[in-house]
Amino acid sequence: MQKIYSDAAAALDGLLHDGMFIAAGGFGLCGIPELLLAAIRDAGTRDLTFASNNAGVDDFGIGILLQTRQVKKMISSYVGENAEFMRQYLSGELELEFNPQGTLAERMRAGGCGIPGFYTKTGVGTVIADGKEHKDFPTGENGAMETYIMENGIFADLAIVKAWKADETGNLMFRKTARNFNPPAAMCGKTCVVEVEEIVPTGSLDPDAIHLPGIYVHRIIQGTHEKRIEQRTVRTA
Repeated sequence: MQKIYSDAAAALDGLLHDGMFIAAGGFGLCGIPELLLAAIRDAGTRDLTFASNNAGVDDFGIGILLQTRQVKKMISSYVGENAEFMRQYLSGELELEFNPQGTLAERMRAGGCGIPGFYTKTGVGTVIADGKEHKDFPTGENGAMETYIMENGIFADLAIVKAWKADETGNLMFRKTARNFNPPAAMCGKTCVVEVEEIVPTGSLDPDAIHLPGIYVHRIIQGTHEKRIEQRTVRTA
């Protein structure tokens, strides 16, 4: 299968539709699929649900889709760097489902492994647990019963992720902390589109250095990335 496409618009051709569910990699502005997000904005696709750790900042990342009112719902962990996100949520314009970061990552990974649900202690006794199934397991000291809540795996229509290198079959390597949510996000999409900094010949990547196998990847583009710094901090002297 030919997986390499010329640009983001070509790679998303035939995949986008209003009301779809998209899983997006990235953490803040680190490792975000910026080219694919811009192409979704340009396509005008609306009523989108995004599963993503956050929404970037006001004018970058998923924030550009909030500006154009293309996002209906966010499934996220952290929203503190995006004023428009906060404004839309507080005004009732945007639906928000909060997830602890580890739970969100595991929901994506579980979906990618075909696991429809799992139990976790995270969130028990908080609003996170409201409306969710509770079950006790003998996991405490001396077999004491402890309460867990069930979380659903995420099965997205589309996954968009950013990687460092890909070979022609879609095997991926991520660059240090830019790996973040990208592997689990890639796993949980029915179709996964990846933007990379470099495409190398098949067989040139060390098999032990591959972070995500190409079986999860359907389309690849190579591009030039802006790589903004979310909070630039420098010494004064």
